[in-house]
Amino acid sequence: MSIATRFRAALDGLSEPAGPELLPVRLSGACARTLRVDGAGLSVGAAGERRVPLGASSETAALAERLQFTAGDGPCEAAQRHREPVFAASADLQRRWPAFARLLARHTPYRAVVALPIGETLAGPGAMDLFFTDETAVPDLDVFEAMAVGDLVSAALGDAAVWAPWSPEGGPAWLHGPAARARGQVWTALGRVALARELSAPAALDVLRSAAGAAGRTVDDLAGDVLAGRLDPADLGRPNGHLPASSH
Repeated sequence: MSIATRFRAALDGLSEPAGPELLPVRLSGACARTLRVDGAGLSVGAAGERRVPLGASSETAALAERLQFTAGDGPCEAAQRHREPVFAASADLQRRWPAFARLLARHTPYRAVVALPIGETLAGPGAMDLFFTDETAVPDLDVFEAMAVGDLVSAALGDAAVWAPWSPEGGPAWLHGPAARARGQVWTALGRVALARELSAPAALDVLRSAAGAAGRTVDDLAGDVLAGRLDPADLGRPNGHLPASSH
């Protein structure tokens, strides 16, 4: 059976809702099933550090992406930036991305990550993260199959961009799924922090990341508190600033 046939069978076998905005979620699930990994996630890298998660095969895989974004760097960003596959077992994660490695080990069962670049999307260079609970399973991954699956994902996203109706917000519906909308809150909160603290956007993002790390939370969670008024952006990063308790 060809990789394309196996991927289509995995995609057709998913029971998740089939709304056009959830296409990346379904594709991630098909990736995990086809490649027999413990989790998978898709994202695109926009201008600057504005990486946008598109969807993941499970909530744990989605959390792993948020943790990587909170840490500020990791295998996915490296794969997007250099357009090369990245293989990272536990020791590699600890050596190259210690902040992300600590968060990943603390909040998820994953102990290894393989990040692969996928084709350029409308929003920028894409990447596919594959997560492993057992790092000794990484050598069993067929890289050529994984790259072929990445090509199938890119083709599916491209076809949807061409043939499916676009969102009223602009662009294909898969650019506006739940994960992307949640990340959009970060950019809104970042603007409020920048305004309240008179900071540049990159500096405001650093403040959010530092505050999230100190509170044991993700940047996405903290941004939600800023927008809901539970957290004063002027207090972020200050010694006496109050942060809501961790939700993880």
